[in-house]
Amino acid sequence: MKRRDFLETFFSLFVKGALLSTAGYMYAKYIEPRRLTVRRYEIVHPLIPKSFDGCRLLQFSDVHIGYHYTVRHFQQVVERMNDLKPHLICFTGDLLDEPNKYAHVDAITSLLSQLHAPLGKFCIYGNHDHGGYGTDIYKRMMHTSGFRLLVNEWVSVKRGSEQIVIAGLDDFMLGKPNFAKTVQQLPKETYTIALIHEPDLVTQASVYPFHLQLSGHSHGGQIQLPWIGPLVTPPLAKQYVEGFYDVEQLTLYVNRGLGTTRMPFRFLTPPELTLFTLKAGL
Repeated sequence: MKRRDFLETFFSLFVKGALLSTAGYMYAKYIEPRRLTVRRYEIVHPLIPKSFDGCRLLQFSDVHIGYHYTVRHFQQVVERMNDLKPHLICFTGDLLDEPNKYAHVDAITSLLSQLHAPLGKFCIYGNHDHGGYGTDIYKRMMHTSGFRLLVNEWVSVKRGSEQIVIAGLDDFMLGKPNFAKTVQQLPKETYTIALIHEPDLVTQASVYPFHLQLSGHSHGGQIQLPWIGPLVTPPLAKQYVEGFYDVEQLTLYVNRGLGTTRMPFRFLTPPELTLFTLKAGL
């Protein structure tokens, strides 16, 4: 190859690489983080009562408001959640990225109060909810907005004379989780959904009488590459990153979350809401 041809080829490849890198950067920072997806699944189990057949449970997670995620962004998501008309709403942690530094707590509390779910709204602590001296801030926000904050406890959700159970564990990184306390006096042969922020705790949860574990924390890795998968996942989200897993008798679902943290990018891991429709099994 002549020197001129070599330089032309090199320059052409350089320009194409630069354009591709710029396009990838712009997409990962400005486009995919706003490409909200709604994933819909049916959950069939013989312990789901007939009166709960068709009940819609909406999970959202890891909003990280304050880190490139604004009040306006969350308002749009709240409107989308209400459009889905859930019967139950479960939030699996990490509402504000740094609670003690966030200036619009009242605005977010007002938006959370606008979420409608006739059978109840439930939540747990994530590590960011405890971090930044946020424990009391988060607790006050969720209580004011009508959410039931579950900390190593369970609550019965009734429809007529039948019930299911929602249990919630404290965060495993910065809280004081206690499985034994959580399952005290748990009614036997009752379909039980466990809210646990970090998904890798499913191996411990699987020895308890839970049937479905809902988690977040991983963000789906935030950045995934084809044939490689997620580049980085946080502690306690190394093994279970996104979607469904079966561990012993327990089904785990890991939600990719809504926001970002540490890096304001998403690539091949768009933000999600998850809508589960409960089905009474035979």
